[in-house]
Amino acid sequence: MNNPFESIQGELSEIKNLVTQLLKKPDEDLSNKLYTLNEAADLLKVDRQTVRNHIDRGTISATFIGRRILIPHKELFDSLNDVKSIKYKR
Repeated sequence: MNNPFESIQGELSEIKNLVTQLLKKPDEDLSNKLYTLNEAADLLKVDRQTVRNHIDRGTISATFIGRRILIPHKELFDSLNDVKSIKYKR
C-alpha cells in the first residue's frame, strides 16, 4: 500500500514552489501608467460622469490631449484617498 502522507507531502511541496514563484515575481511599475476616463471609472466602479465631475471640480488632476482625458495612476489613487478623508471630516 502507498503511504497517503507521501502524496500529501508531494502536493505540499508543489504548492510551496508555486507560492515562492508568485512572491518572487516582480511587481508592475504603475507610477507611469495613465488611465483613460473609462478605465478610471471601471477601476473605481463608478460612472464615467462621476470621474469627469471630480476632474472638473479639481479633486482629480488630469491631462487633456485633444478630446482625450488621461489620468496618472498616482493622481487617481491619491485623490481617491483625499475624497474619502473629506467625506469623513464633515
